[in-house]
Amino acid sequence: MSLLPALVAILSGTLLTYLYDEDAPLHARLCAGACVGLAALGLIGFIIASFIGLTPLSLTLSTLVTAAPLALLRQSAWRTRVRFDLAAGLRWLRRALTRPTRQTTWPFVLFTFAAVLFWFIFDRAFFTQAGQLFTGVENNLGDLPFHLGIITGFARGANFPPQHPEFAGARLTYPFIVDFIAALFVRGGASLTAALFWENFTLALALTVLLYRYAWQLTRARAAAFLSVALTFLSGGLGWVAFGREWFDGGRAIFDLLARLPHMYTITPGGVYRWGNAITTLLVPQRALLLGLPLALIVITQWWQAIAEGEEGKREKGEKEEGRKRGKGEKGKRGRDKRQKHATDTPPSLFPSFPFSLFPRASNDAPLRRMLGAGFIAGLLPLVHAHTFVVLMIVGAGLALLFRRWRLWYSFFWTASMLALPQMWWATRASAVHASSFFEWTFGWDRGQQDVLWFWFKNTGLFIPLLVAALFWRRREAVVPQRLLLFYLPFTLCFIIANVAKVSPYLWDNIKVLFYWYVASTPLVALLLVRLWRMGRKAWREINVLAGLLPRVAAVLLFVTLMLAGALDVWRVASATEEQREFDAGGIAFAALVERETPPGSLILIAPTYNHPVFLTGRRALLGYGGHLWSQGIKYEQREAEVRRIYAGAPAADVLLRQYGVDYIVVGPLERAAEPVNENYFTRFEQVGNAGGYSLYKIARP
Repeated sequence: MSLLPALVAILSGTLLTYLYDEDAPLHARLCAGACVGLAALGLIGFIIASFIGLTPLSLTLSTLVTAAPLALLRQSAWRTRVRFDLAAGLRWLRRALTRPTRQTTWPFVLFTFAAVLFWFIFDRAFFTQAGQLFTGVENNLGDLPFHLGIITGFARGANFPPQHPEFAGARLTYPFIVDFIAALFVRGGASLTAALFWENFTLALALTVLLYRYAWQLTRARAAAFLSVALTFLSGGLGWVAFGREWFDGGRAIFDLLARLPHMYTITPGGVYRWGNAITTLLVPQRALLLGLPLALIVITQWWQAIAEGEEGKREKGEKEEGRKRGKGEKGKRGRDKRQKHATDTPPSLFPSFPFSLFPRASNDAPLRRMLGAGFIAGLLPLVHAHTFVVLMIVGAGLALLFRRWRLWYSFFWTASMLALPQMWWATRASAVHASSFFEWTFGWDRGQQDVLWFWFKNTGLFIPLLVAALFWRRREAVVPQRLLLFYLPFTLCFIIANVAKVSPYLWDNIKVLFYWYVASTPLVALLLVRLWRMGRKAWREINVLAGLLPRVAAVLLFVTLMLAGALDVWRVASATEEQREFDAGGIAFAALVERETPPGSLILIAPTYNHPVFLTGRRALLGYGGHLWSQGIKYEQREAEVRRIYAGAPAADVLLRQYGVDYIVVGPLERAAEPVNENYFTRFEQVGNAGGYSLYKIARP
């Protein structure tokens, strides 16, 4: 039952791709469909659950509504097109396995390697061992319990309308759709670990394919697309230098050191390295980005194709006009004959067909369909990943000024706004978030006292110098064509804004904007590396072996230096070197007691720590971890002081308990470690139960 809504969402999302991306290959359709379908399932399910709760009925209704696009298969044209694409996809897979070529081998190797890698990564992101819950990703230690609190709040705590799991009474404005999707799976019968693993694994595979297609569309070079994916996932800086010192100075064999890497190499507590790695510091702990990034890539790819098709359409129209004037009808006839000859290789058209038969202009205008589809997908983002939505709106505005096809851009922004504005209104209405904490002038991102140029060189290595070289290379033929250069320029705003202003209470969270500059830049750097490699091949043939070898060696060494630090951090997770305990057996037993003895929606007083067992129950906490609340712009200091007074049994404790409407109090190891606890004060309350060293007390109501 838990897999059925996901399967329906993926199939529905895949069918929707035919409305805006008619020429996409099957694997790209499936991956785009997975992301769009799951996002739609999350939003539809949340709306329905807000009225009737997250029940089997709401789960069924959400699945049925999400399945609506499957009705398109009632039309024979749609069934024929789907069968055509399935056959084409099977032929491609058969060729990749039986008659491999460069066109099929490298993508197949990339996707297979990504599947194996992400299986190991997400298997370690959240797992059970010896009756305890662990994470094998160090950066996930604090984030994971917060996401679990959101998921269990929806699935087990009847948290509708959603309140913040760590600050009861405040609206949950953190983008939560990716967690709500996991809650749907949990409500359907999946365990917490299984729900997170399969959702994460599916989205990561989809992201791999969409990254590859995005880079290939921009560069039209398969090698550059391959390198772009590797540079994105294995991002890092010069942390590999520290690894080299440890190897040379530590007297350990390199394989012994690799077997037990002592720390991370892309982000360090001391502030020298802050960039981190895309997988270990972003995609695993920042779960919302795992859905927001692939949706953004779909939008950006549709922008690029709409712009390219629009320019080609204008050029073809001009050529036809000129041909008619010069009487070159034979050329057009030969073109028609050639198209008829290869008609069996051309997929059947779906247009004009439902629903574009209702919109004649869209049925004959592929760029317009792409922009409408991009607008729809962008409109899903405010509750999926708000930073991604803001980035797309800013970059889209810049592109609209550079590529002035106003009708297309109006269609995009209008469609996106119709979907996004209600979500933004809902999320910001009566919010406890202080908007002023999100904006402040600062320079150099999270550099601390380091020189800004030296900071960026250490954190991204040679990436920025290579990017500059790619942009300004004009020897014989430019590395970056003019149209691609113009398309790239608005993405530099992500780098500029994040380096001059704080766009989140926690300065490091500017990475949510910075990373889009990096993703947009990787195809350009990859093009430069491919150019160096091809220069070596040409020189090898025309001059001598040494002259051809040097550019190739340089390309390989540059590529290795760009990804080595990130590869070390990813390997550290995949090799099970690191594990951090989130919840011990006693805490899990206590969570089961709380879930059994308290009704959903109960308000519980706990120690303000990041990994309290109550987060496994879906019950609301009066106050959770201050670091989470501060990073989300919530002022919690007064409540923290009052929680401290309650645990100390101060004279105002009873008044405060009534004021906040606390239903239960927990006294256990975490409370005693965090606060001075007056044990005598709690003897006046009924002890509901005790497990794992934790006691649960019920507050009697007059």
